[in-house]
Amino acid sequence: MVTAAEPGWLYVDEATHKELFQDLRNNFIHTNVKGKEHDPDLEAYAYRMLNDASKSIKFSYFEVATVSANTTNGVKVTRQNKSYQCIDINNQPTQYFIEKLFEDINLEMVYIPGGEFQMGTDDQEIKKLCKQYTIDYFKRESPQHEVIIKPFFMGKYPVTQAQWQEVASHFQKANKQLNPDPSYFKGANRPVEGVSWDDAVEFCLRLSNHTKREYHLPSEAQWEYACRAGTTTPFHFGETITTDLANYDGNYIYGNGVKGSYRGETTEVGSFKVANNFGLYDMHGNVWEWCQDHGHNSYNAAPMDESVWIDITTDSNIRMLRGGSWGFNPGYCRSASRVNFLFGFSAVVGFRVVCSGAART
Repeated sequence: MVTAAEPGWLYVDEATHKELFQDLRNNFIHTNVKGKEHDPDLEAYAYRMLNDASKSIKFSYFEVATVSANTTNGVKVTRQNKSYQCIDINNQPTQYFIEKLFEDINLEMVYIPGGEFQMGTDDQEIKKLCKQYTIDYFKRESPQHEVIIKPFFMGKYPVTQAQWQEVASHFQKANKQLNPDPSYFKGANRPVEGVSWDDAVEFCLRLSNHTKREYHLPSEAQWEYACRAGTTTPFHFGETITTDLANYDGNYIYGNGVKGSYRGETTEVGSFKVANNFGLYDMHGNVWEWCQDHGHNSYNAAPMDESVWIDITTDSNIRMLRGGSWGFNPGYCRSASRVNFLFGFSAVVGFRVVCSGAART
């Protein structure tokens, strides 16, 4: 099997693996050695090859959750196991690879299949948001528009402090020095925070130069598409959210949700043990995440694909944030929520990376 990078694995569910193995067996034994099926040496060789191939195929399971809520019964969370599939809806291989940074410090990258989606928030939802929070900030999420996305790889989690420290301390500088320990809330497996936009770009450049693969911050379109993972609701969990599944300010509610915990700090990545349908964790809350795009107050004239929205008429020091954080109410943690942010002010900001998958020369 060909994976996106080494070391890496192709992940399939058990049923797909059995079908794939049987198909490989039939094709190899009865096609590649046709006419010699009864040669014991060739058949033994074929089985050895099949067994070696099967060892490179591993199963990877993750859990997703759906949140439903109403005024009578409160919030109900339904959990479901999923697995990385060999074949996606476009009949293309779904892959996952691990970028080894140092010994046991790895960067896990998940394949995001291409597709189309409605980016932004519809007018009816924006009216409810503006009424609930008594501000019209949310109007920058309109007009809702269709966007076509090409496949890419995205970090399974926000970049952690361990990953940041390794790159900042030991990877060759591209353009600027990096503080190896910028985070206020310490923890190797917590997301790095206190990172400026320039810092995040430097991290990606160092990683690209070191690995010979193109790493960069996501565009807004890539980020929202990856967060939604095929959903059209405010959160990939559904119409509302709960602090049992994400880290945000639980003193506030969204829709028919209920109040929850306010932790007042970051949590370790993946600690809620629930992902979206693409297998990405912590897309709602924990830390805001940098995107490449310049700041814009609406989607008028926005790209219709995954392109980064660069506009020389805007302040280049303003970039876009996505995802909300531990200190913000759930309205800011929605899939479509977007914030214009001065990239030098970054106390609650981290990021995750995107990889094009193409090798650099």
